[in-house]
Amino acid sequence: MHIYGVRAPIAPPYRANASERPHLLDRMVGDVTGDGIPDIINLTGYTSEVGSPFTKGITLSVQDGKTHQVINVPLRNNEGYHPTLFLGDFTGEHTKDVLVSIESGGSGATTYDYVYSFMGGHPQLLFDSDVYNKEWNYRVDYLDGYKLRITSPRSGQFFTIDISSRGQEYLNQIYTPQGILKQPVQGFADPLSGLYPIDIDRDGTYELMALQGVSGLYHADRFGYMTNILKWNGQAWELFQQWFSIIGSDGK
Repeated sequence: MHIYGVRAPIAPPYRANASERPHLLDRMVGDVTGDGIPDIINLTGYTSEVGSPFTKGITLSVQDGKTHQVINVPLRNNEGYHPTLFLGDFTGEHTKDVLVSIESGGSGATTYDYVYSFMGGHPQLLFDSDVYNKEWNYRVDYLDGYKLRITSPRSGQFFTIDISSRGQEYLNQIYTPQGILKQPVQGFADPLSGLYPIDIDRDGTYELMALQGVSGLYHADRFGYMTNILKWNGQAWELFQQWFSIIGSDGK
């Protein structure tokens, strides 16, 4: 990752129309400015219908516990479903950072995710899902012998799985009775499908677990998830672990 230590880009403020009402979507309390005094972290947004899960104009704000000054950070992708907050130390500086996650609601079940540091009262964008999606792309190829290969050009790794249990009707679309491809066929990988805090080495500093769905002929034809564990090295995110997580026959 190449996004680190910079002031958060200023997104234009959301202009709500008369039918949209502001809502508090999530709230957490913790020291994110590094002065030892708890701050109040809010996610707010607008909905046009009472009880609607779809929210627009999602904004992250921090009220400094010492000065009571409010810092507002409009998010670049500020529309979606079920926006949530998580506070945790991702940098090892013993101060909580802020993870914001928003479900896009699209067919690929992708998410918008941001990690911010507010050390010293200044918002710094540490992780941006748009940047991540540009850097982590995969090639998905069907192979002879009822195999699927997922290649990660960035890491140089590839993963091969057996898809012979997919069902004869499905396989007949792609293979001859001898298991040979009728023609070259490719699947695809989605953008970020979920970003989760995880403390693998239990040292109190969180890593990021990033999932990207991998499908075959169509979105519902999902085989599993490319899973990257990212660790902050003081300046940027580094790949710590990578694997492919297979979805079981029951879809889990």
